[in-house]
Amino acid sequence: MRNPTHTEVSVARQSPQRPDADEPELDATDGPVESAPERGTVDRSLWDEVRIDPVEIALPAGTGFTLRAYRPARELTLTDVAERDSDDPFLARRQVVETEDEDEEVVILDEEFAALTAEEDEDEKKAARRKRAGDATDSTDDEDAEDADEDADEQDEAGDEEVPLFLTHKGRLLLFKSPEALVSFVRSGAPHDMSQLDSWNELSERVEPADVVPLDEDTYELDLVVENLRGGHDTWDPALLIEAGEVARDVAYALRLPAVLDMLSAGSSLDDLDEALRASVNGGIGGFFGRRRLKKIGAQTASLGWRTIVGKISAVVDWRD
Repeated sequence: MRNPTHTEVSVARQSPQRPDADEPELDATDGPVESAPERGTVDRSLWDEVRIDPVEIALPAGTGFTLRAYRPARELTLTDVAERDSDDPFLARRQVVETEDEDEEVVILDEEFAALTAEEDEDEKKAARRKRAGDATDSTDDEDAEDADEDADEQDEAGDEEVPLFLTHKGRLLLFKSPEALVSFVRSGAPHDMSQLDSWNELSERVEPADVVPLDEDTYELDLVVENLRGGHDTWDPALLIEAGEVARDVAYALRLPAVLDMLSAGSSLDDLDEALRASVNGGIGGFFGRRRLKKIGAQTASLGWRTIVGKISAVVDWRD
């Protein structure tokens, strides 16, 4: 989920050289060519109104555009992963084993059954005697009521928490090779999980390819993470790695990837890496201790962990031209 202390990603991706403002760029037919809008110069009013943002994600297989929104958990229905998981032979095998275990019948000998029945009868008699004697106190009921109220409060808080939703369908993340392809899909009326948003119709009617210019903080380069970690502590790019962790958590939640969530959960080695990176960029005594913690984290372990995460995310991407 979006971290409150958002850090911009400083990456190697270079913007192409722009021609001089006084000299319009010409194509092969000597006609003017429209230049792509620069980040930060695009009118953001549409995205602000619909509370949806364009996102750019780079993976080893390529770079694509998608959409992301944050809404209270109670308002969202997560993507259906049944079809996706049925295509996973390892998961299918595990489900078969679980089904077989559930179908197993447990045979109890007659003597054991009789003994269990006798014990149950005796317990029922004791309960009846306690009830008649008035042993049951109101305090137990009060405690149960308090526990129920606490559970309800926790559920309400969980329902109010904002969670990510991406442009997904049947457990797969839809990534588009160009803004034009993304806009064409949005306008097509094809099924997807974002159609449940109350602002979706407005977006589909108004969005243009020129609007699909993600902010710097919504641009993620997961394709660079493993290589950066392999370079060793001195070459680690905190901004790149912190942003990668944020989008990986978002995608793992929205796409229902528990293995990725576990690898990035509090107390895991990759979460320790994330915390140390955040501390290291804050400066002061905290930054000093953060850099010390980083030196204790194994580069090989971190790179292997992130290679697994990038692989699992890549496996659930549906590339669209």
